Amino acid sequence: MDNDRPTGPALTLTLDEATRALSASVAPDARFPRVDAMWLRSRLEAAGYGKLQIRPEPIKHLIARYNAGETVPPIEIAHCVDASLELVVALDGLTARLNLVPPKGGKPATESDLRALLASKGVVEGVLDEAIADTIAAGKAEDLVIARGREPVAGEDGQLESLLPETRERVPSVHPSGRTDYRDLGEVLVVHAGDALMRRHPPTNGTEGLSVCARPVPAKPGRNVVFAAGLRGVAPAADDPDLLVASTDGQPLKVRGGIMVEPVFTVDAVNMATGNIVFDGTVRVRNDVQAGMTVRATGDIEIGGAVENATLEAGGNIVVRGGVVGSLGAKGAAKDTNAHAIRCEGSFSATYAQQARICAGDSIFIDDLVMQSQLEAANHVRVGHERRGHIVGGLTRAGLSVHARVIGAPNRIRTEIEIGSDPALARAVQDKASARDQRENKLLEIGKLLTLADRSPGKIAAEIIARAEETAATLSAEIETLRGEEEGLRHHLMLVQQARVNAESAMYEGCVIAMGENTLRIPHDRGPSTVRLADQKLGVFPLEDDSHLGAPQRPESAALQR
Repeated sequence: MDNDRPTGPALTLTLDEATRALSASVAPDARFPRVDAMWLRSRLEAAGYGKLQIRPEPIKHLIARYNAGETVPPIEIAHCVDASLELVVALDGLTARLNLVPPKGGKPATESDLRALLASKGVVEGVLDEAIADTIAAGKAEDLVIARGREPVAGEDGQLESLLPETRERVPSVHPSGRTDYRDLGEVLVVHAGDALMRRHPPTNGTEGLSVCARPVPAKPGRNVVFAAGLRGVAPAADDPDLLVASTDGQPLKVRGGIMVEPVFTVDAVNMATGNIVFDGTVRVRNDVQAGMTVRATGDIEIGGAVENATLEAGGNIVVRGGVVGSLGAKGAAKDTNAHAIRCEGSFSATYAQQARICAGDSIFIDDLVMQSQLEAANHVRVGHERRGHIVGGLTRAGLSVHARVIGAPNRIRTEIEIGSDPALARAVQDKASARDQRENKLLEIGKLLTLADRSPGKIAAEIIARAEETAATLSAEIETLRGEEEGLRHHLMLVQQARVNAESAMYEGCVIAMGENTLRIPHDRGPSTVRLADQKLGVFPLEDDSHLGAPQRPESAALQR
């Protein structure tokens, strides 16, 4: 039968039980002058030796001699290989990984072999029994987690908790979302000496873990936080260094790294009888500020009445319960930009403004009417809350938005609006980046010192190392803060490109709106409208919601006077 015909020369295979090596010999057969590796491998498979570890070079030698017509004496061409186990414990000791190579004609791995290997490596914690059973059943594994320790839990960073939730913040209000963090100031909050202001919560050490070898794995402690140096008007409590209390009466202000208390100067009015006021803190004027007078404060200025052609300068916010009347229409007023101007680093709020020059580092809020005035705000100008909300004439500048109920007038008074231009913001981004670079360079130098201390114990005094570590922690915290502020400013700079002018009810002919090099003249009276950049040009569109720009809403006032 065809099935009985030989498929090649007679091949003799011999397995040595002692050495577990397979030898092969073959004699020339005229019927089969040549053979190849495929023929030999098929004969090995047929004989039940297909899974053995083949030795390529002896096989090549065997085939070459046979094809040359020689008798090939027994030559070792394969051998039995048992399964191999390799266990790798991670450097952090939290995992053990297994590599199981299947046998080649040899013995398979058993669960006893694997557990013996774990014991030899000292792996006793977190052994995954189910994974072991599955691996033995599969007969192979590659980089398989076979034991998992208990990971450490990092400690929580220290925190500063304000005990006065309504405390005003003397920090930049530019957030990544673009929202202006504005609150109606209401009455000035006053604290008294001894009042608790802020509590420092120290960092936690975290919870240590356990390696697969049952060794403790230390947890990363939280970063420490300390009260900033040089906080005015406050001091740690005598019996509790983590509690910050007021050391004097005044207005509490939240600053980076703590709270400070600014003194509050209160006067009935500012006139020729009182003279000009220059005060390091917050100034409260119960009634009016008369024409020609000056009020300068490093904190906030709150005026219960009106301001008549006076100069106001504040490091914080300015609130005028009445209105402001300036002198822009007077002869020479346009040339002297410092005369009778109002400036603040925070937000400005008033009922009305007429021929006034007002500049705010954050936003400007006018409830009723802006008439022939110059307003400039880094973020928003919003006119109209409970009253008319008209901007008539003058020049209004804002980085993000100008929002009013009516812009311009039926008699076509020229009303200029500029949006989306804030060179100070670009400079602020550069300043933040520069400050961060300086601290990173200092941290790098301190890192070199600490590395030297680690490599050469005893060479550097312990007190120097302690100071260096404390400085490094402070610098790291400052770098993270600056990086966050820089990212927020960059996002804010991007939002400037989306600046717009909104008129809730009407925008009249005579309005001129500019954004950078783009200028748009409103050709005819319009109803509710939005002016914004579209296709690199300014265009007029139906009024849209401007919430994505964070246009602030003015909440009701809250009396906080104690």
